[in-house]
Amino acid sequence: MTKNLYMDQFGKRAKIASNKLSNLSIKKRNEVLELYCYYLKKYSKQILKFNKRDILASTKIKSSMIERLKLSNKKINQIRKSLIKIKNFKDPLGKNLSLWKRPNGLIIKKISIPIGVIGVIYESRPNVTSDVSALCFKSGNAVILRGGSEAIHSNRILVNLFRKALKNKNCDKNCVQLIESKNRSNVDYLLSNMKKYIDIIVPRGGKSLVKKVQEKSKVPTIGHLEGICHVYVDSKADLNIAIKVVKNAKMRNFNICGAAETLLIDKKCLKTHCEPILLELYKSKCKIIGDNIIKKNFSKKIKIAKSKDWDTEYLSPIISVKFVKDVKEAIKHINQHGSNHTDAIITSNKRNAELFLNSVDSSIVMHNTSTQFADGGEFGMGAEIGISTGRLHARGPVGANQLTSFKYIVRGSGQTRKV
Repeated sequence: MTKNLYMDQFGKRAKIASNKLSNLSIKKRNEVLELYCYYLKKYSKQILKFNKRDILASTKIKSSMIERLKLSNKKINQIRKSLIKIKNFKDPLGKNLSLWKRPNGLIIKKISIPIGVIGVIYESRPNVTSDVSALCFKSGNAVILRGGSEAIHSNRILVNLFRKALKNKNCDKNCVQLIESKNRSNVDYLLSNMKKYIDIIVPRGGKSLVKKVQEKSKVPTIGHLEGICHVYVDSKADLNIAIKVVKNAKMRNFNICGAAETLLIDKKCLKTHCEPILLELYKSKCKIIGDNIIKKNFSKKIKIAKSKDWDTEYLSPIISVKFVKDVKEAIKHINQHGSNHTDAIITSNKRNAELFLNSVDSSIVMHNTSTQFADGGEFGMGAEIGISTGRLHARGPVGANQLTSFKYIVRGSGQTRKV
C-alpha cells in the first residue's frame, strides 16, 4: 500500500504525545479528567446540538442504531459519572507488581507502564468516545479514535472538548486524536501500515466490523467477535433464583454482548424448572426455540431448534433452549458452541459450581447471577474499553488497569556476569 501522509501524521503525533504522557503525574492526569468532566456539563447544549445533526442525517440506519447514537442530558450525566469514577481510580502506572533479590545482589522489580499508542475503531455510540479517551489517558496511553461516520459531529465536539482540557492543563492535545475522514481506505491503512506507531487496536461494534479488524490488522487486537452467552440451570438450582436470573440475563437488554443466547436445563429438574422458567420468558415476549425434549416439557407452542441456533448470537428477544444430562454435558456444549465471553451456572451444589467455573473456557464465568453483569462499570472499573475473549494480554472487561504493560527495573552495585 502506498504511503498515506494524512494517516502517518496521526501516528507521528500520537507517538510524540505518548512519550510525554508516560511521564505525566497522576495529579496532572486527574486534573485533565476533572476539567473534561466540567466541560461536558458546561457545553452540554452544544453537544446535544451537534448530536441532533447526526440524528437528522442518519436516515438509512436501524432504529436500534439511532438509539445508541442519541445523546440526552441524562446520558451526558452518565458519561460524567463514569469519568468521575475513572478519575478516582488509583494510578494504574508505576505499580510494584513483584520484587525479588538475586543471590548475586541484583534487585529486580517489575512495574506497570503504559502500552503506548492505542487505536480504537468503533460504531455509533458517542459515549465510547469519552469513555475510551478517559481510560486511555488515565493509563498513560495516547489514543487514535476512528468512530462511525454516522456520529461524526458528536465525536468531533467530544474529542475537541477533551483536547481543550489537555491544552488548558499544558498537556499535549494529541494524546487524544480523532480521524474525521470518512474514507474507508484510511482504516485499512491504519490496520496494515501503522505498526510502527500503534501498539494495540481495539475494535468495538458489530460482528462484521470486529471480524474485519481482526483479520486485516497487523497490529495486535483486543476484543471479542460475538457474545454467545449461556445460562445453565443445574439439577440443584433454586427455582426462584433460576427464574429471575434467566429472565434478567436475556431480557434486561437483549441487544448487548452479555445477553444470554442459550439456556441449558438439566434433565433432573426438567419437570420442576422448565415450565416456570420458560413461562416467565414467554410472558416477557421472548421467542423460545427449543429441542424436542424441551418442547415436550413446555405447555406453549415453540419452534424446534436447528443446529445453527446453538451457534447464533440473536441480539434480540429470542433464546435457544436445550436439555442436557448433567453439568459435564453443559460444560461440553458451552466449550463447543460458546464464544469465550460470559457463561453462568445456577446451582446450590458447590461441587458442580466449582467444576463449571473451572472447566468452562470463557473470559467471565458466573455462579447464581446474571450474565448481564459482564460489564466494566459493573466490575467497578468505571467504564471499559471493551470485553476481551483472547488469552494474550487482557481477558474479560478491559479497564484502565488492563491498558498497561510492564517492564523490569534491575538495580545493581557493579555486578558483572561471569564468562
